[in-house]
Amino acid sequence: MSWKEKLKIELKSVGITTIYFMIWFGTLMLIKILLLKDYNIEFTDISMVFVGALVVAKVILIMEHIPLGSWVQQKPAIIDLLLRTFLYSIGIVIILILEKAFEGRHEYGGFANSLQQVFNHVDIYHVWVNSICVFYALLSFNFLTLIRMHLGKGGLFQMMKEPPLELVKK
Repeated sequence: MSWKEKLKIELKSVGITTIYFMIWFGTLMLIKILLLKDYNIEFTDISMVFVGALVVAKVILIMEHIPLGSWVQQKPAIIDLLLRTFLYSIGIVIILILEKAFEGRHEYGGFANSLQQVFNHVDIYHVWVNSICVFYALLSFNFLTLIRMHLGKGGLFQMMKEPPLELVKK
C-alpha cells in the first residue's frame, strides 16, 4: 500500500471520528448555551467544539493501537470496552484539569497556584460536567468500535439497512 493510500485511510478515519465527537461536543455546547441563557450569560466558544473533537479523535485513534495486555484478550469484550473507556476518561479528566490550570495561570500567579485553584473554585464542576459527557461519548464510541470489529467493515450500516430479524421471522 502506498503512502498516499495510507494517508487517505488515515484522513478518512480521523474525519469520521472527529465528526462523531463534534456531534457529542456540539450537543454538550448546546446544553451549556441553553442553561446559561436562563441567567442571561452569552456563551460563544464554538471553535472549541471543533478543536476538542479533532484532538480527542486523534488521541483516541492512536490509543486504539495500544494493546492492553494479553490477559485482557482472554477476557470477554466488555472488559476491554470498560477498561479502555475508563483509561481514556482518566486521560480526559487530567487534560481538562490541566487546561483549566493553564487558562488561569496569569490570574493566580503561576501554574501551580492555578492548578490548586481549579480544585478550590467552581471550575471543578465545569470539569466534572465535561468529564461525564465525554465518558459517555467514549463509552458509545468504544461500543461502536467493538460492534464494527465483530460485524466487519460496513457490517453495522448493512445491518441498519435490513429489517429487524424479529419482524422478518413473523
